[in-house]
Amino acid sequence: MRWPRGLDGLCYGGDYNPEQWPEHVWAEDVALMRRARVNLVTVGVFAWSRLQPAPDRYDFGWLDRVLDLLHAGGVRVALATPTASPPPWFSAAHPDALPVTADGVRLTHGSRDTYCASAPAYRAAARDIAGRLAGRYRDHPALALWHVHNEYGTACHCDHAARAFRRWLRGRHGDLDRLNEAWCTSFWSQRYGDWAEIGPPRATRYLPNPGHALDWRRFCSEELLAAYVEQRDLLRTATPGVPVTTNYVLGGWVPVDHARWAAEVDLVAIDHYPSDAGAGAEEQTAFAADLARSWARRAARPADRDPGAELDSDPGVDSEPGADLESDSEPGAGAGRAGGGEGDGAAVADGPGGPAWLLMESAPNLIYAPGRMHTKEPGRMARHSLAHVARGSRGAMFFQWRAPRGGAEVFHSALVPHAGPDSRVFREAVELGAALDRLAEVDAGAVQASVAIGWDAACWWALQSPGLPSGRLDYLDEVSAAHRVLRRAGFGCDFVAPDDPLEAYPLVVLPALYLVADETAERVRRYVAAGGHLVATYLSGVADEYARVRLGGYPGALRDVLGVRVEEFHPLASGERRRLSTGDEGRHWSETVRLAGAEAVARYAGGVLDGEPALTRHRYGAGTAWYVSTRLPDEAYGRLLAGAARAAGIAPTCPGAPPGVEAVRRRSGAASWLFLFNHDTEPRRVPAVAGEDLLTGVRAEGAVTVPAGGVVVLREG
Repeated sequence: MRWPRGLDGLCYGGDYNPEQWPEHVWAEDVALMRRARVNLVTVGVFAWSRLQPAPDRYDFGWLDRVLDLLHAGGVRVALATPTASPPPWFSAAHPDALPVTADGVRLTHGSRDTYCASAPAYRAAARDIAGRLAGRYRDHPALALWHVHNEYGTACHCDHAARAFRRWLRGRHGDLDRLNEAWCTSFWSQRYGDWAEIGPPRATRYLPNPGHALDWRRFCSEELLAAYVEQRDLLRTATPGVPVTTNYVLGGWVPVDHARWAAEVDLVAIDHYPSDAGAGAEEQTAFAADLARSWARRAARPADRDPGAELDSDPGVDSEPGADLESDSEPGAGAGRAGGGEGDGAAVADGPGGPAWLLMESAPNLIYAPGRMHTKEPGRMARHSLAHVARGSRGAMFFQWRAPRGGAEVFHSALVPHAGPDSRVFREAVELGAALDRLAEVDAGAVQASVAIGWDAACWWALQSPGLPSGRLDYLDEVSAAHRVLRRAGFGCDFVAPDDPLEAYPLVVLPALYLVADETAERVRRYVAAGGHLVATYLSGVADEYARVRLGGYPGALRDVLGVRVEEFHPLASGERRRLSTGDEGRHWSETVRLAGAEAVARYAGGVLDGEPALTRHRYGAGTAWYVSTRLPDEAYGRLLAGAARAAGIAPTCPGAPPGVEAVRRRSGAASWLFLFNHDTEPRRVPAVAGEDLLTGVRAEGAVTVPAGGVVVLREG
């Protein structure tokens, strides 16, 4: 993938909002940036009303001075298009471009994201301001990167969106007979006879149609992508040498398939804000970083678009468990351009250390826990930032540079807090800048990962349906649990989408992969038959890509490779447990499992499922497939997956690392770098390692002690 122009080493900085401050503050800002070794800032994300104060009036003079000042100070710029927050005059002139909720309520101006991506007036205004920025700053020496919009994720249920949805559905399904079949519209007399009868899944009397709702989320992703692509192409035409990206926001409410988008950006960029003030913050950080790196890897082979689902670039067209759980199997033997680029579209290439991605936003000193803002403990800002770098981020960026005096996010975290530079936060920011300078060489190394975990945005959306057997089903929780226990066991993980190749991974884990197309099922069969090791959990393979349940018993498309047939599910109440023969207890879910070639590794003990298989193993071709019919506690789940990893011939990244110490390795040819993170409150000794700690310059021979809450980065050898 492409890297910001004129930047060497790792990026450091964040969102800079000079329009919020008197001009005399700008010089102080640049001086402080130099002190902290900031080399990249994002400018103009929410500046539309300053850049275009009226429909026919533009004011770029202040931005000229800001960019000149930053350039003189040696700070490069990710110049944003401000289209995530239209100015008041736009909403007043175009009320039809304000978003409409599923309840039919049109929202008013007064916050951010007050737009409908399908509204012709909005798309035209967005193209206009993006084009003017491109024309004015195309040759500015500070320009390193284009930052389009901010956190695409706004859905709208208005009539503009309804028309665009129908156009998209025509492209996806071709005709109404196919759509009716895909959505099973004979149920509840929902069969459509005219395209005009179809609208967004607005609020209705009872349960919505799950196929309708799923296609709506897919459409929203494609419609927002089309809005991004329009701006991207304008910017690329004006500045073919400058990469273009947008910052991904993560969350169950986001109707964006980021894996699909990866082929359309020059640099995968994510915003990450942990929500757990405890140890879960570190787990969430590792999860998000591995996910971002995996999306970036996909960009090296542009993803196929949904059949017939073309980007709508013209919204104005009004057409229509115990040791027994461990396996005893035999061990298993830069530069480029993203898809849709200028000219004939150059292929995407990995960066110097593998797929290029960047932590675009994070909070320096706060964790936004439910109901409160938790102040990060000393050193935690650096630990979180370096955890992203360890997993491939080409730097650490923050929201924001300076805390504002007012506004909706007046207490949002910042590198320069309300207390000013004479503060712990800014002192740690200076230290982090120095640390990133010392770690520049690790950018050459690719992150080492031997386990793949399945990830599919459509499965997440489908499992948010209100008509499921349990209201406690949580796709993100299922995938996070697999990643969490593998991380604790010391294994590096990538994520794979349903159409990704699997052959490079000795072990593949599919947690709750609810939607499985025939092509995906065949890919999984070939992988296991050729010697791969697979672990699949309950709810995998149950439905096809349209959310239609596969008949004949669960896990549907994966029954043969797993060697089981599930007759019934038994969702568990909150606090209810199913005891297993291993002494462990399953939670959330249980099933009536019939063996169809597999062997039982553990059985249910007691209750209506007494003696029935709970965990199974199946020899399939040259490989092995495990099935998990209940949610295991982390300790038992970790033993199961660690056993499967050993059976696949995989060793932990740093086998000697004690509990509480996380290890990540990056490698380039014969060179390698080992990151060691101590998440404990006491120093921890890690044996059997050697090398120079890049952060301190101290050499370790045979062992290294990682300070409490600290980080060691060894250049091994």
